[in-house]
Amino acid sequence: MDQLGAMVHEISKIIVKRKPGSHAHQGVLLAGKFAFPCLLGKGGIGTNKLEGDGKTPIGEFQLLHGFYRSDRLMKPNCKLSMKAIEQNDGWCDAPENANYNRPVKLPFSAGHEVMRRQDHLYDICLVLDYNIEPRVKHRGSAIFFHIASDEGKATQGCVALPLSVMRKLLPLLARNVIIQISN
Repeated sequence: MDQLGAMVHEISKIIVKRKPGSHAHQGVLLAGKFAFPCLLGKGGIGTNKLEGDGKTPIGEFQLLHGFYRSDRLMKPNCKLSMKAIEQNDGWCDAPENANYNRPVKLPFSAGHEVMRRQDHLYDICLVLDYNIEPRVKHRGSAIFFHIASDEGKATQGCVALPLSVMRKLLPLLARNVIIQISN
């Protein structure tokens, strides 16, 4: 195992915070003594998250499970349960719908995200336990740990990493690893 693997294996928490002196959507992910760039929501990191505000929520979250694009990548080496994204996979982001902040099958009449995106953002997509149990209407949905855009664009409230960093971290991520998001 490389030095990163040995270091991350020894910790149970990954810290995500805004990169000092940078734009609100530019962050840093700390895994042991290693720091990696990450992207945050266009609204920066904040409390009192609301649907559509673009904020990455402050808090401590477990990783629940993940999705990956089997037509683009092999199944990731990961201790989390990983499901291949199918053509009809979506995620409900309509606060008034009973399926709010849950996976859904497409076509779906209420507001939703398409999981099988044309870009590469969800080629690997891990679900954080934000607003899962209990779910609160309008408090935000689809808060994921996913691949960063090549252009460095802000997310809609997720944490995004370059693919190279995600590949290094994936084998070391499990449900007991806490992602702490703070200012």
